[in-house]
Amino acid sequence: MEFDREQDQLRAASMYYLQDLKMEVIARHLGTSRSTVSRMLKQARAEGLVEITLRPSSTRAPGLGRSISAAYGIDAYVVPVPDSATHLERQTQVSMSAARLLSSWFDSDMVLGIAWGTTLAAVSRFLVPKPTRGASVVQLNGAANMRTSGVEYASDLISTFGAAFDAAVHHFSVPAFFDYPETKAAMWRERSVRRVLDMQERADIVVFSVGAVAGAVPSHVYSAGYLDDADVDLLHREDVVGDVCTVFLRGDGSWKDVALNDRATGPDPEQLQHVPRRLCVVAGDNKVVPLLAALRAGVVTDLVVDEITATALLGSQGPRAA
Repeated sequence: MEFDREQDQLRAASMYYLQDLKMEVIARHLGTSRSTVSRMLKQARAEGLVEITLRPSSTRAPGLGRSISAAYGIDAYVVPVPDSATHLERQTQVSMSAARLLSSWFDSDMVLGIAWGTTLAAVSRFLVPKPTRGASVVQLNGAANMRTSGVEYASDLISTFGAAFDAAVHHFSVPAFFDYPETKAAMWRERSVRRVLDMQERADIVVFSVGAVAGAVPSHVYSAGYLDDADVDLLHREDVVGDVCTVFLRGDGSWKDVALNDRATGPDPEQLQHVPRRLCVVAGDNKVVPLLAALRAGVVTDLVVDEITATALLGSQGPRAA
């Protein structure tokens, strides 16, 4: 079938160009021959599925990826971008790479967890349709807030991932943050909420970015009415640098004694660590500090990051346990 042929080309191209696998390894994975893989890659380039751009100056992306992988024990995919690239251009290139990787990994009978946010919204725009059977997409953190419902924003995002993979969609109809920890504890006992939490625990892959408390480009959770002024002041007093799935982290990766986390609805780092593959997608200098915190918290197994941010990450302090 025409669609199956294109999907095989996409898988082969993703493994060859994004994961740097040899043709022999790709052939074994796809159950075909090396010559067939070579032909797939040639056709992918000819049909525009793969575009190759030559940069005047040599890119440091491969070396940066290897250095990050060695430093943090993760798989790092560094996306080459010109030094003059705008934030939007960097986010676009990173989102395209993340979407292609995700399409190559996710398949039938798997569960994909999605944390909403501006970066994941960008990733959703580049998803290549890939029909699956028995697969599910589940929302990882609540979205309602005190100014707007927030639900429509998150619902549309999660539904886009579900539609791309022809997967069942499980929305999480709770606030991003409860007003009181006691309310969260009571809601977590409700069967309708437990059903979604159980689905989250079954996730094979989760996809998220990191939120930054400070910076020229504010993360969605800090700019869309999810926190009041008192909450933000408390985060600064507790030395919080950002969040993953709306669970707040300090620079050293610690999170357990951050008061607002008792009201947050996203999975905490310990819960995330039970997921086999945890893809973090990051673009932008203001994300370096919270990204470093996420790495120290041990929540990342795979990282897609632009070249400029990767350079800044390696220029920051090295790994340190939370």
